[in-house]
Amino acid sequence: MSNCKIFAIANQKGGVAKTTTACNMGYALLEMGKKVMLVDFDPQANLSMCVGIERPDEVENAMPKLLSAALSEDEMPDVSAYIQMVNGMDIISSSLSLAENELNLRDEVGGQMILKNILDPLRDKYDYIIIDTNPYLGILTINALSACDEVIIPASPHLWSATGLTDLISTITKVKRKINKGISIKGILFTICDGNTKLFKHVTDLIQETYGEEIRIFESKIPRTTKQGEANYMSTSIFQHAPKSAAARAYANFAKEVVA
Repeated sequence: MSNCKIFAIANQKGGVAKTTTACNMGYALLEMGKKVMLVDFDPQANLSMCVGIERPDEVENAMPKLLSAALSEDEMPDVSAYIQMVNGMDIISSSLSLAENELNLRDEVGGQMILKNILDPLRDKYDYIIIDTNPYLGILTINALSACDEVIIPASPHLWSATGLTDLISTITKVKRKINKGISIKGILFTICDGNTKLFKHVTDLIQETYGEEIRIFESKIPRTTKQGEANYMSTSIFQHAPKSAAARAYANFAKEVVA
């Protein structure tokens, strides 16, 4: 039986560093000697660009093609055709065409399970598979929740990010009850943190008080740094751009918490 763990990085709020977390968590685990694959499940394809794929829409065997084949019950491409290694990281990339698949998934019987059917045969190849999701609770996110073992919720310490957690947690609970009985929430990760502000303390205290008894709050907190912004702009991980930065240290510590 495979020991692979599949994580979904999810939050319907945009701007909470989901993609940054997926990318840097992957590279942090890679640095620890783990076998890792990233899955870009967002039509914006930001994760694909984050690891260094300059033109995701030009990748022939990306996630949209896999979904189309699965929906049509056609023969899937060979694994070597759709898992790319980019800058040392295995990834199934995405593109804007994924938005077209979303419409078809809604109308398909069992459409919420398509991603699971694609990823389960790959478990034997990896220790960790990390899915980056899109910023709303639609059928694509439901697919990611159906396919994963655990959910990591990035939350920036801003009021609207905090108040939006209730809908996500409710959705995860419904998925657990109806589709994926094995799913659990690994924890909430504070991102884009400025620890010197009153708002940071207020919102982190609010989340701790509201969810802390039932959901793990990771000790690691990802700081707001210009180095991370530079890494995103240069389409690379923080470990490749600024390995000694505060953000790199924070993501490395976070990965250790996940593994522990």
